Amino acid sequence: MIINTILTVIKMRRQDFLSGIKAAIPVVLGYIPAGLAFGVLAAQAGLGIKDVFFMSLLVFAGSSQFIATSLISAGASAGTIIAATFLVNLRHILLSASLAPHIRKINNWLLTLIGFTLTDESFAVAIGSVAQEEKKAAFFLGLNLTSYLSWIANTVLGAAMGNLIPNPELFGLHFALPAMFIGLLVMQMREKHSYLVAVLAMVLALVFKMYLPGNWYIILATVLSATIGVISESWKENISPSSSA
Repeated sequence: MIINTILTVIKMRRQDFLSGIKAAIPVVLGYIPAGLAFGVLAAQAGLGIKDVFFMSLLVFAGSSQFIATSLISAGASAGTIIAATFLVNLRHILLSASLAPHIRKINNWLLTLIGFTLTDESFAVAIGSVAQEEKKAAFFLGLNLTSYLSWIANTVLGAAMGNLIPNPELFGLHFALPAMFIGLLVMQMREKHSYLVAVLAMVLALVFKMYLPGNWYIILATVLSATIGVISESWKENISPSSSA
C-alpha cells in the first residue's frame, strides 16, 4: 500500500522528488563522516555489521545510536538503553510540530514515512526550504529517503571497517556528529537574529556546563535560547508596523 503510494507520488512529482534529493546533498555529505564514525565505534563496542544495519534501519537517529552503543559497551540493561534513547528522541516531537503546518495536505501513509525518516539534519534542510516556498510530498520523500539510505550505507560501511581501525579517537571520528551539526547550523544562519540566537545558545551552554550535572546544560541552553529567540522575533514583528508608520 505505502510502496504503491510512494511510487505514484514520485511518478507524478518527479521534479519535486529530484529537488528533494538535491536538497539532501549537504546531509549526505555530513552523514559520510558521522555514519562511518558510528559504524567504527559500534564495531569497537562489539556490534556486528548486521546489528549496525538493523539499528540504523529501525532507529535512524544518530545521537541516540551513539548513546545506545556507549550504553551497550558499558553493559547497561535493555530498559536503560530504551529509556535513554526515548528521552533523547523526544526533541523529534518539537521538530515534527514545527514542520506540521507545512505538510498538512500530505497523505497519512506518506506522513508516517516522512515522520519516521525525519532527523535533525533533514528537518534543518526542510524548514529552511518551506520558508522560501511550499513543498510537495515528493520533495520530502526525496530529502528524507536519500538521507535515510545514506545513513544506513555509511554506518554499515563503518562497521565493516571497524576492526581495521584500532583507535578511532586518534582520527577525530568522535567529533564527526558535532561537526555535522555545526555545518547545518551555519547553513541556517541567514540574518543577524540567527547569529545572535546561536551565540546566546553557545554562551548559555558554556555557563550551564559549569554548574549543572550530566547533559542537562545542553537541553536547558537550547530551550532558553530558542524561547528568547521566538520572543525577540515576535517583539520585532510587533514594533515593525509602528516604526514604519
